[in-house]
Amino acid sequence: MAKYIYQRKDWTNFTWDNQAINVVFGEVRNLQGLIAGQMSSVGFSMQEEANLTTLTLDIVKSSEIEGEQLDYEQVRSSIARRLGLNVGGLVPVNRNVEGVVEMMLDATQNYLQPLTEDRLFGWHSALFPSGRSGLYKIEVGDYLSGEMQIVSGAMGKEKIHYEAVPVELVKEEMDFFLDWFNDDIKIDLVLKAAIAHFWFIIIHPFDDGNGRIARAISDLLLARADKSPERFYSMSSQILVERKRYYDVLQKVQHSSGDITEWLVWFLHCLKNALLETEKTLDKIVYKAAFWKFHEQTPLNERQRLVLNKLLDGFDGKLKSSKWAKIAKCSSDTALRDIKDLMEKGILRQEEKGGRSTNYELVKKL
Repeated sequence: MAKYIYQRKDWTNFTWDNQAINVVFGEVRNLQGLIAGQMSSVGFSMQEEANLTTLTLDIVKSSEIEGEQLDYEQVRSSIARRLGLNVGGLVPVNRNVEGVVEMMLDATQNYLQPLTEDRLFGWHSALFPSGRSGLYKIEVGDYLSGEMQIVSGAMGKEKIHYEAVPVELVKEEMDFFLDWFNDDIKIDLVLKAAIAHFWFIIIHPFDDGNGRIARAISDLLLARADKSPERFYSMSSQILVERKRYYDVLQKVQHSSGDITEWLVWFLHCLKNALLETEKTLDKIVYKAAFWKFHEQTPLNERQRLVLNKLLDGFDGKLKSSKWAKIAKCSSDTALRDIKDLMEKGILRQEEKGGRSTNYELVKKL
């Protein structure tokens, strides 16, 4: 009996239960339309800000799924420079961040270009500019040449979660996948994004980076579905939230007989949650634009602008004078003066739940 889906004859003739996916599929398509409508009604600078925020989150969170922490400001700066966006506070960017950004922007900005072996190899090389994954030397810009197993556990007690397609079949399987991907088949592009993600993960053609490339492939097809390179929702951010279920469903469906209903249902629900989350992000961006419009004549120093932008973007934890000093790279006395000035201007106030230390928050009413 076949242990993995790819060991079955004609394993890529995937089947699914349309009734099981119809409702959530309709909700996803409806939400995509609503968000596109919302975004077309706001100003160009707000669209740019939303696109920049979404792309930054998508890249940071996709790497975080794999346990790699990228610097948010570096990712944002790299995207802004490459898209020619006029934003303040750009920082120097290291090589591995540039590579991930390069891959993601190629997927989303050039979404109409065919997906080829050469393009995938370019993405893979961009992900691993040093030819290493952490401490380990890996094969870069080519399909893997040795057997691939995904294992966990201590030495001698390893648990095998997955054995990838035999190495001698990888090229043939990938050629078939790319033909399907580039063929103008009559299937909705959102469903195609879900199937392509699963199919690519099952082949697992690279030494490392398969998850990130699978998510870039999904983003490419979702950009096609939206008919736009502008990204206003982040699937990777939501996958990170639902990471355990993501791996559980992949692991279960990799043993299926070809029915991928459970995977499609999970993917569509995850995408729906990503879209719902975006509505909150867009509210934040609209508020941020209104805030700066309201305060365009308010005299503020650079430190105040820096910390206010961080508050408006959604702050981690509580704002204290010590945190202000750290972010703005200033003394505690200067931080306190900046905060008191903003309180006098009606921009900040003390939080009512005062513990041993004083916390500050934005006055939401403009």
